[in-house]
Amino acid sequence: MTPRSLRSRLIWIILTPLLLIALVASAWQFRNTTLRAESIFDRGLLSAALAISRDIAVSDGDALSPATRRLINDTSGGELFYHVYAPDGVFVTGYSTPPVLPKSAPSDQAEPFYYNARYQGQDMRVLRFQDGTTISGVSGLFNITVWQSADVRRNFVRDVASRSFAVIALLVLSVAFVVWFGVAVGLRPLLDLEKAIAKRTPTELEPIRRAVPIEARRIVDTLNALLDRVSRRISSKDEFISNAAHQLRNPVAGVLALAEAVQNAPNAAAAKKRSAELVLAAREASNLTNQLLSFERAGGADIEQSSVVLDFKALVQQVVDTFLQQNAAQDVKVIVNMVHANLSVRGDAIMLQEAVLNLLTNAVVHGGPDMSEIKIDLSTDVEHAILSVTDNGVGIPVEKHIAAISRFGQANGGKGSGLGLPISARVMKNHGGSLKLVEYSEGAKVVVALPLAHEDV
Repeated sequence: MTPRSLRSRLIWIILTPLLLIALVASAWQFRNTTLRAESIFDRGLLSAALAISRDIAVSDGDALSPATRRLINDTSGGELFYHVYAPDGVFVTGYSTPPVLPKSAPSDQAEPFYYNARYQGQDMRVLRFQDGTTISGVSGLFNITVWQSADVRRNFVRDVASRSFAVIALLVLSVAFVVWFGVAVGLRPLLDLEKAIAKRTPTELEPIRRAVPIEARRIVDTLNALLDRVSRRISSKDEFISNAAHQLRNPVAGVLALAEAVQNAPNAAAAKKRSAELVLAAREASNLTNQLLSFERAGGADIEQSSVVLDFKALVQQVVDTFLQQNAAQDVKVIVNMVHANLSVRGDAIMLQEAVLNLLTNAVVHGGPDMSEIKIDLSTDVEHAILSVTDNGVGIPVEKHIAAISRFGQANGGKGSGLGLPISARVMKNHGGSLKLVEYSEGAKVVVALPLAHEDV
């Protein structure tokens, strides 16, 4: 089923109730016109009956006045027929045979009695009326019957209803045109918005700055936010590709050179020595590649902070155990101080583990040869879980704090990819937290903060 356009939906939503109202109004008008026609024509019959009764009393039953004859000949657009007979049943004037009185008619006709009947093959509306008078010395209740073709009132109802229906139809058509025009004008900002969106390309993702109705403003804001995220994502991908190509160029060249050296080794001993160097170079290239991928993943928008509630205290302890296993050969003492309360956070467990592990590994790699102790403190400030990692190494000068958390930046030089702290900083940022270097007199101190996952969230 092909979906209808927004314009047609709005038009039908507005016009459908209008059409229903028009139908109800038409039915009401038809019924009202029918009732009015019955009342008007019945009063016409009664007026004619009274006029006939008056004239036969004045003329002693011989003649009707010209005014009464005009009334009979053209009452509400149709001729009237009449019949009068005396109390003793003697015919007085009018047509010889009136329509048959129904059996349901009351015997005492003190009040005018209206009924429908067939007369000479036509539907008739009939009035039987009794009036007390004296004609030619005969006194009593004279029966006056007046009738008229039902087609007269039907034609009257049809004419009045047709004019009413024509007015209603004209009003509906006028409103339909106004609605169509109004919807077309009202949707023009959305059509302009459609053109603005169509102009956006993968290389042109500028925010849409266009006047739109209040109802569509949130859609535009959401779309602009999406365009901004896509633009930053594309820029991040381009930057990652450029950085990866730049950083991997030298390690790959070194691996290739060592591989050629192994191939051209003069003897088995030299080949074995160069093979060991090749394995070490390949491992460093692999570590760099993994760090680059971690850095890119940490900077992406794929981390869903609300997906999993984690026990941050247990996570830090697990990272410490992993670090001790990986650095069992290092003469480094790890001191852990943790708050007794449970600290729950929301986020990606793998990324948080890697971020914390990078903090510990960074202390070993850049702490210098005399670094012998790493202190881990986990606390809370009601809203955040606070993790600080302190070492007694060479430390990081304050003026190099920014360089230390910048990608491929190193405060003191040496080995390493320069991605450890930047990865941790990105992970914390994407989890709604933060990472900062604190000035410390005896070494380096890194403090990270993560929002706590409260039970009412």
